[in-house]
Amino acid sequence: MVELKRVETAPLQDAATQAAHAATVLPQVGPVSFPTHWPAQADLMSWCQQLGPGMAALLVLLGLIYLLFGYNIFKLLVAFNAAVIGGMIGAEIADRTHTAMLVPTIVSVAFIAVIITLPLMKWAVAVIGGLFGAALGAGLWRTFGQDPHFMWAGAAIGMVLFGLLSFIVFRGCVMTYMSLQGATMLIVGLLGLVFKYNELEPRVSQGMMLRPFLLPMAILIPTVLGVMFQQNNSKPEKV
Repeated sequence: MVELKRVETAPLQDAATQAAHAATVLPQVGPVSFPTHWPAQADLMSWCQQLGPGMAALLVLLGLIYLLFGYNIFKLLVAFNAAVIGGMIGAEIADRTHTAMLVPTIVSVAFIAVIITLPLMKWAVAVIGGLFGAALGAGLWRTFGQDPHFMWAGAAIGMVLFGLLSFIVFRGCVMTYMSLQGATMLIVGLLGLVFKYNELEPRVSQGMMLRPFLLPMAILIPTVLGVMFQQNNSKPEKV
């Protein structure tokens, strides 16, 4: 306890020390836990470090599917998103109600989410766009050094903007959202696999801490490439 207290209160002399310090105090974020605060890049890296190799490989595979075939099978992928979110809500309900029927609750809520999503596909895409817009708006709010207490304003602006764009430019938005989700899953999965190598983990973690622009760039580049690929390899489809 004495040693931990000294680490927390000791001044950080340089950026490298700060990066190492942050790596020791990152909150433990479970794979299906709802965050208690707005996730930062450090939280994402901590979650990547805790990913199992199987989950990391699955994220890489799913990320490639979203990136390459996002628009062609977007109905299936949106339904899958709804099932995952519904399953997380079901797990939270089972945990709060202390019910012993964990699996039936998860499956039931996931099934209900899919049933609601299928006939409301455009609205479901708008919800996905709103979530991405909220994340982007909040991120930009913090990037430009605005008051963090009003970060919800940036998130609200992004959510409304991207949600409305889903109805105006549906095809382009579907490609963008699927590519963005695929790129995020791909990078998170790759980081999860890289962090399994002890000789690579310190260098990657320190490099990303010292250069915070690397992670957004690593997600942006595959997103753009995914949109371009889908644009050239998909046909217009009516919902």
